Amino acid sequence: MAKRTVMRSSAGKKLYAVRNADGTFEDIQSYAKAHAMDIKRGSKAEKGAKKKAKKAGKKTAKKGAKKAAKKTKKKASKK
Repeated sequence: MAKRTVMRSSAGKKLYAVRNADGTFEDIQSYAKAHAMDIKRGSKAEKGAKKKAKKAGKKTAKKGAKKAAKKTKKKASKK
């Protein structure tokens, strides 16, 4: 991500200005819009943690299903 310079508009709202390598402005956004986009976009660490949690949840669900199947087999064999 490019480094952002914090500035203020003539109305007094906070702005983020992204500069090119030569120092000219590449993009200027209002702080509110830029902040909202940052919050909506997840980090790589958060995405990785979400995938791990999903895999772990699937494994425990499979284990639970196997245990339930074993119990029903035992009950059926007892009868």
